[in-house]
Parts: sequence; structure tokens; C-alpha cells
Amino acid sequence: MKHIILEANDTEAVVFDIADLSARLNQLTDKRKKRGKIYPLGMILTLVILAKLSGEDKPSGITEWIRLRRDSFVALFNFKHQRMPCLNIIRWVLEKIVSLEELEKILNRYLHETYGGQESELLTIDGKTMRGTIPKGSTRGVHLLAVYLPDEGIVLKQVEVGEKENEISAAPQLIAGINLKNKIVCADAMQTQRQLSVEILAKGGDYIWFLKDNQPTLSADAAQFFMPPQTCGGGWPLPELPRTVAETSNKGHGRLEKRTLTLIADERGFLNWPGVRQVFKLERYRQQSRTGKESVEVIYGITSRDPERATAEQVLQWTRNYWGIENGLHYRRDVTLREDATRISQPALAQTIAVINSFVVGIAQKLGYSNLASARRIFNSRIAAQLL
Repeated sequence: MKHIILEANDTEAVVFDIADLSARLNQLTDKRKKRGKIYPLGMILTLVILAKLSGEDKPSGITEWIRLRRDSFVALFNFKHQRMPCLNIIRWVLEKIVSLEELEKILNRYLHETYGGQESELLTIDGKTMRGTIPKGSTRGVHLLAVYLPDEGIVLKQVEVGEKENEISAAPQLIAGINLKNKIVCADAMQTQRQLSVEILAKGGDYIWFLKDNQPTLSADAAQFFMPPQTCGGGWPLPELPRTVAETSNKGHGRLEKRTLTLIADERGFLNWPGVRQVFKLERYRQQSRTGKESVEVIYGITSRDPERATAEQVLQWTRNYWGIENGLHYRRDVTLREDATRISQPALAQTIAVINSFVVGIAQKLGYSNLASARRIFNSRIAAQLL
């Protein structure tokens, strides 16, 4: 295969070599019989990724984009046939032939070996439903739980949450095989579970959990740390527990936001939870610029990191990065890559598309593009120029 090179944003030293990626994708296990191997797996997947990078999202649009560039791709891949795979072949390969686990590993290995990274300290766990997979009259579609590196835009692994389970039961399967030593895992209140805490600690990692009504006793006990100090018998107030405070503020999107995190060490083991070392209170103040309307949200949480390795500033940054998964991953897949708008009835096909979408998000970030929609327009132009 000839080379298609996509240069990084303002950095000539970093490039995306499509030929290298195609060679790696050809390492996938091919379950097709000999008669069904007209198109190499690496070729089909590379064509799909090129179409994705150029702005196509639906399988039908991807197929047409490829067909309209038939002569260029025949030459690019040194292909002996004068035709491109049809829609049914592409859907069949993505749904039935490609091993989801293998594809995920090869794409992540490619990103790691080519661009480095994947050593971020913070890992986040979050789930999303692919709305385009919800059948008519139903409320349930393909629901995926992912472990994500928000600092790098990389999805390390994702698993499907089955119809008879939930994210709580799927989380241990998700972190299996992931190196958590010296890492810190952050997730929403649903994942504030004893067993998951124990498993993370056993793998050498730490956790940051948010507290809500699913753990009412723990939440109430955490709030006690921040209550005004009581008085002793002589009427003198007892001293406050030692604490550190961090603040950030920013203005944008028509509002002012201020976040204040107060962190207290649980030195006496008051909280009945595996490995907990510190408790925090996060206050999020918002003011709408146009109306002046104000709102305050208070959230409590816990972490197994000790004060020497987790200051108030660090915990505040980690919690902000966790919520960044909405813009960094979910928004890009749902809106920019039209994942929710793409109607797919086959769960296996939907999961493969989700893996490819995550790779597109990751490669764009590795190449220095913070705006994925803009990156796709640039990629489309550069790919078209090299196919001439």
C-alpha cells in the first residue's frame, strides 16, 4: 500500500501514516473462508477509518464515499480488482468478522507505540447509551461502559452492559487487565461500591468517588466533617478539623463558574469504607451573565489517596477532568461523529463503530487538534489531495 500522511496541527514532526495503520490492522484474526477474502481486513478497516476522518459517519455514507474514490483506492492498495466493497460486505465484516477485543487492542497499541502516552495518572469510568441502537417502542439500546484517559483523549477499554446487568456489575470486568498501579480512578456516584474500591486498591491504584443517595450513610458521615464545630462543656468551641482549600473560576458560555474544594484527612478512621484517607466537599457556584441568576451545588466525595499525594488543588483538578469526559468524549462521539443519530440495529456492529469512533477522537487529539469537527475538514482536504 502507498502512503497517506496526515500531518499534525502546526507540528511537522508528528504524522499519521495510514499505511502503517493498515499493516497493523491486517494482523487481526480473519474468520472468513478463503473464498470470502477478496478484500483484506486491513484494507476494509482502513477505508472505513479514512471515510470517518473525512466526515462520513453512517455505513451507507461510508460505502458511497469509498465507491466514489474507487480508482484512487485501487492504485493506493495495489488492488487487482477494479471494485470496492459494497455496503453489505462492510457491515458483515464489522459485525461478524472483526474481533472487537482484538481491534480495540491493536488500535490502542498503535496509538501508544506511535505517539507514546497512555501513562496518565487519572483514569475515568463512565457509560453511555448509543441512542441510535434503541429499537422502536423500547428504552434500551447498546450501553457501553468505558475507561478513559481524559488528558489524552484515549479510550483504553470498553465493555457492553448487558440487558440483565448494570454499570455496577460491569465495572470489575472493565478494569480487568488494566494496569492500575499508581493510577487514580474517578467515576460517578453509581460506582461508589465497596467491592470495586477493594479491587482497585488490590491492583495498586486509588479511587475518587462522589457520594449521593446510593450510599446514604457514607454521604451523611462525610458531610459531618464540614459541619460547624460543636462546643465543649465549658462553652468553648472545639477547633475545626485541619483542612486545605482550592478554588478555580472561569467565565464562558454565558456564565461565571466558581469551584471550591475543601479537603480533610480522615485521620481517625471515622468513615467506614475500604482504604479511605480523605474526604472532600466540592461547591460549584454558577451565575448566568445575562440574567444574573445564581445557583450553588454541593457535592461530597472521598479518596483513598493520602494527603502527601493528593492535595486540594490536585483533587479539584482531577474532579474537573472527570467531568470533562462529557465534552472530550461523549459530545464528540454523539454530536461530531453522529453516533446517536446513526441507526444501527445490530449490537456487534454498533460496538465496532464505537471503537472506531473512539480511535478517531484519540488520533485527532494526538495530532494536536482540539476541535474534532475542524480536524475532520482538514483531514478530508489532505486525504483528497493525496488521492489525486
